[in-house]
Amino acid sequence: MPDDHSGSAHVSLRIPHDVVAAFEELAAKLDRPRSWVMLRALRQYLEDEGAEIIEDLESLAELDRGESAPLEESIRVVRNIIGTTRKTRTHRK
Repeated sequence: MPDDHSGSAHVSLRIPHDVVAAFEELAAKLDRPRSWVMLRALRQYLEDEGAEIIEDLESLAELDRGESAPLEESIRVVRNIIGTTRKTRTHRK
């Protein structure tokens, strides 16, 4: 990550002392700035939980618009998944 701050914004945030201490400890062990560790943690959150939340909200919006698969199709997909899993387990034994 470049050290110039041309593509960044300053953000002020209140964080519990124990969380700050944990970031400082990790930063020291990695020989990196605390802000670098915090930025990585924020990006990881956005990639994992943030993406999952957005996907869930988009799915709910689709349902609200009446965009859903017929029940029979969903049951067929689930049965295919179960059948594939059973076949895989049988071949492993």
